[in-house]
Amino acid sequence: MSWQPVIGLEIHAQLSTRSKLFSGACTAYGAEPNTQAALLDVALPGTLPVPNRAALDKAIAFGLAINATIARQSIFARKNYFYPDLPKGYQISQYEAPIVGNGTLCVRTDDGRTLDVAIERAHLEEDAGKSLHDAFHAATGLDFNRAGVPLLEIVSKPVLHSAQDAVAYMRTVHTLVRWLGVCDGNMQEGSFRCDANVSVRRTSADKLGTRTEIKNVNSFRFVEKAIEYEIERQVRALENGEAIVQETRLYDAAAHRTLPMRGKEDADDYRYFPDPDLPPLVVSDADIAAVRAALPELPDARRRRYIEALDLPESDAAQLCADKATADYFEAALAALPGEAKLCANWILGELAAALNVGNLTIEASRVDAPALARLLARVREGAISGKTAKDVFAAMWAGEGDADAII
Repeated sequence: MSWQPVIGLEIHAQLSTRSKLFSGACTAYGAEPNTQAALLDVALPGTLPVPNRAALDKAIAFGLAINATIARQSIFARKNYFYPDLPKGYQISQYEAPIVGNGTLCVRTDDGRTLDVAIERAHLEEDAGKSLHDAFHAATGLDFNRAGVPLLEIVSKPVLHSAQDAVAYMRTVHTLVRWLGVCDGNMQEGSFRCDANVSVRRTSADKLGTRTEIKNVNSFRFVEKAIEYEIERQVRALENGEAIVQETRLYDAAAHRTLPMRGKEDADDYRYFPDPDLPPLVVSDADIAAVRAALPELPDARRRRYIEALDLPESDAAQLCADKATADYFEAALAALPGEAKLCANWILGELAAALNVGNLTIEASRVDAPALARLLARVREGAISGKTAKDVFAAMWAGEGDADAII
């Protein structure tokens, strides 16, 4: 009898507000340990939290983008547990009344399928500090720079059934939060990371199996490998008559396996209760309208426009809309060279992308801006130069030898 994996993701997106959720202290990645720890973050007596308005607006923007319910009143709660890098002994989060609830995100998989992934909630919370196990011999250091950094935790319902679909969903969320400016999406710095809840059940069963949580994975490839391993481990254990233990596990990328970390708590174990220092968070219709008015055209809408209005192939439209900066560069090039969507797309996804890759540059740091590229492509359209010659001219432009006409 076959097995069906059931997967839900909890994605932690660090909000790009440059200040912490309740202390307002400024943050920057890579600072010396404990140089950005505010008084509130380390729980000194007499400190009182104040919510960061920018964090609230980013949470609302995400909720609107997934057609979710925005709570007119949400509540901050204390989530009680003890770890050395959590100096208060609790984390300020949201539990019973999150800011965002019940939305849907359309996901396109690599094999061309479309999934409507149900998102149960997205709530605001503060990050914990960081334990440094390799900094000292036979001791652990604590860095509280990250403590209090605002997070949006995005919780999907358990509706995914393969590691590949889980990664496709994660990539779609990653694109969306970067597109909205909610999060910079830098996975190497830990500002976008994922906990994967995995269980398996007989295909004929209705009840979900016992789940395990794979904690803090910050790579698409590792998420896929960790889920695949965990599915295989659970199926193997069940077929051998063993019981699955509800627990939190870590993924060891070098050994390609998940390892037990600790028992997985239930909500009751955290002893949630409303934070007595924070009143309910009230959101008005005017607040929502202001955030909605500032939303950019969303990636899925822009992708459809490129296909329907500009007659671009779906693959080109998808690649352009995988990143807002790339889509904006394309828009700027097309504005300078109207009617040549396919020509602009070919060069942006081809010659320009290759040059950026060689230089390890983002498109924002391109050595040839969109109007300059459009002027080069105009000469190709006019027949003044061939496509092959245009590549030589582009290389000279990239090297800083002048604009297209001067080089030609």
